[in-house]
Amino acid sequence: MRCFHFTNGERKPDGEDVVVSRSSARVSWARSLSVASSSVDTTRRSEFDSECSELGDSVGFLELLTQRRANDVRVFKFSELKAATKGFNRTLMIGEGGFGCVYRGVVKVAGDGDGDGGGDGGDRFLDVAIKQLDRNGFQGHKEWINEVNFLGVVNHPNLVKLVGYCAEDDERGIQRLLVYELMSNKSLEDHLLGRSKSPLSWMTRLRIAEGAARGLAYLHEEMDFQLIFRDFKTSNILLDEDFTPKLSDFGLARQGPAAGLTHVSTVVVGTVGYAAPEYVQTGRLTSKSDVWSFGVVLYELITGRRAVERNLPRNEQKLLEWVKPYISDSKKFHLIIDPRLEGDYPIKSVHKLAHLANKCLTKNPKSRPKMSEVVEMLGNIIDDVMPPQEEPEAQTETETETQVAEENEDGLGEEGCGVNYVRRVFEFKELVSLRNRSCGRLDWRYWTHGSR
Repeated sequence: MRCFHFTNGERKPDGEDVVVSRSSARVSWARSLSVASSSVDTTRRSEFDSECSELGDSVGFLELLTQRRANDVRVFKFSELKAATKGFNRTLMIGEGGFGCVYRGVVKVAGDGDGDGGGDGGDRFLDVAIKQLDRNGFQGHKEWINEVNFLGVVNHPNLVKLVGYCAEDDERGIQRLLVYELMSNKSLEDHLLGRSKSPLSWMTRLRIAEGAARGLAYLHEEMDFQLIFRDFKTSNILLDEDFTPKLSDFGLARQGPAAGLTHVSTVVVGTVGYAAPEYVQTGRLTSKSDVWSFGVVLYELITGRRAVERNLPRNEQKLLEWVKPYISDSKKFHLIIDPRLEGDYPIKSVHKLAHLANKCLTKNPKSRPKMSEVVEMLGNIIDDVMPPQEEPEAQTETETETQVAEENEDGLGEEGCGVNYVRRVFEFKELVSLRNRSCGRLDWRYWTHGSR
């Protein structure tokens, strides 16, 4: 499901046409990458942002991002990435989206002393995903710049890592590529739509939801500036070898509103079925728009269906409309749960997750929870599913004496059984009495035998 411009609710300042041709907005690669924004680059930035005034502060902001970009983000030559993908061989293609095609490849990176290059810090080989810009794609130069700038600055376990990028001219024109860490388990969408061998368990789905929520909470609340993801969906949640979720594709991400402002006004972009209704209608973007999208993804985790599926009967094509009659009917609620789970789920946990999804999908954006609150609620849902840890039962003094007697029966002579045995039984009685007074229970894991 690709991203595109919504036409409803677009606002153009003072009747100006803000969408310009790509050819008229071409700028030099050196300037566009190092600054990512300038007075002469305003036309290109306006392709996706309807009000030029909102970008007044973005010039300095993107310059700041450039300065803070991680030093380990590498600039690749096009020839390196072409060789890494065997000439962008179709057999190595692992994905395709609005940006272009994504290929699997292997690149050489500087070692840190712990990699495959050995302990001398030599070069090592790294499996990566290489995304190549489609010149005729929905997303273009500005989205490429966004990815380089944002992913070069953010750092969180639930955000995909940018290894490097490429911006070169060759005989075919300008080449724009991004190089990411490879996510071996592909996307959440692949697993929910049955493209994997086995379905995700209920606990794994909860863990994925929690990790994705942590990623959004980091973007919204934990940095010194706010980022609104603006295109949160299952295909943008990638899974590593341990099924740890990582958000990817920051091409449509936007800086949040400045201090004292409630929203950012933009041309509406995103994916049908995930965009918040108030954003689609007014173009006013807030972090609560991401919260709405998160609620949609929660229902996808519950049902195993897409947000919009044209191949289904008309009354089932839009996920939120289809689940609505079942949510309040406890007898029919189970009918919307992903059949691939085969009944292996605690129904109370599913109800709780649906309740959380409904909070995220509240019509009034101000009534939706913050993502940090969503993380906390998901943690509680997971804790309720986890089996309780059993505490060891307390033993009586009689049982203690019997245990000591059995332990000392073998290997002790008549002489040894006398004083030592009585002394140790007495010490045990004192220990039992002391611990029972202090904590009411005796944990035998902390007791060790005394020497004879």
